Amino acid sequence: MSKSKTVYVGSNTSFWERNRRSNGYLLRHTISKYVVSIGRALLMFGLCFMIIQPLLIRFSTGLMEEPDLYDSTIVLVPRHVTLDNYRIVGELTDMPRSLLNTLWTSLLVSVLQVVSCTLVAYGFARFEFPLKKFWFACVVMLIIVPPQTIQTSLYMSFANFDIFGIFKATTGKTINLRTSILPYALMSLTCMGLKNGLYIYILRQYFVGVPKSLEEAAFVDGCGTLHTFARIMLPDAVPTIASCFLFSFVWQWTDVFYTRNFLSSYSIYSNQLSSIVSRMSRYFAQGAGQAVIVPNGRQQQLISIGVLICCVPLIILYCFTQKTFVKSLVMTGSKE
Repeated sequence: MSKSKTVYVGSNTSFWERNRRSNGYLLRHTISKYVVSIGRALLMFGLCFMIIQPLLIRFSTGLMEEPDLYDSTIVLVPRHVTLDNYRIVGELTDMPRSLLNTLWTSLLVSVLQVVSCTLVAYGFARFEFPLKKFWFACVVMLIIVPPQTIQTSLYMSFANFDIFGIFKATTGKTINLRTSILPYALMSLTCMGLKNGLYIYILRQYFVGVPKSLEEAAFVDGCGTLHTFARIMLPDAVPTIASCFLFSFVWQWTDVFYTRNFLSSYSIYSNQLSSIVSRMSRYFAQGAGQAVIVPNGRQQQLISIGVLICCVPLIILYCFTQKTFVKSLVMTGSKE
């Protein structure tokens, strides 16, 4: 009797021998794998370079002395390095006071927006009430309609603030709230602040995806509506809530529209940066006794430094919170 022999292709067999036995499939598979990997690496490098290049250019420009700005032989590396430009931008934008004011304002507004939007989103996802579709359509309108369309109404409402005519009836006049943080806080608590419609929509979509059996089990165990919301729904929603908080903080950090309307009495960095050009002539005219015309290249250099300083805290924030942000994206739609 003839004995049949089974041939095993082990790891010790040479690559070309395994490729010959697979009729060339191993070589084709290996080449395609490396081509895909190289293409993916080039694509990621290109995307990262598109994001990082503006920051590198602004950083390099901020280190240049003024003659280097007009030297065509200098592209990225300055010939004369100086840090005096950062000191000038700091004085023009009232740092560090403007950054501290922006920080606590952004934190306050973000917390108020997340709290109010989470409650409203849960109500839209789990409860039935009159005109529910109409009110949710109003939420969508908050996303679509730009806030500039209601700028006049906001101005009149908070410049002559009154509640059902009570203040005017008791004191004889209304209250002007435009120079305080109160309008911003009231708008955030009533879900009319910056991008609140978007946060309600994101959180509502998450709560809709959570199985109702979790809440029903909590109700059977004797939990009330508020207890179920706080102990069952909120813990799992932390990544999504954190993402909304990050969005709110970033948009508030760079906002100009609302800060100009309501926080004109505060030194806010975005306001200082948006009007930095108008202060350059007065700044460089100190001791000169006459107006100074700041060249356009010098203006753009100082503006670039201001933008870079504005971006650095946000980059640091993302470095510490990227895991939570990515987790919230992964969890979106996973609880069906």
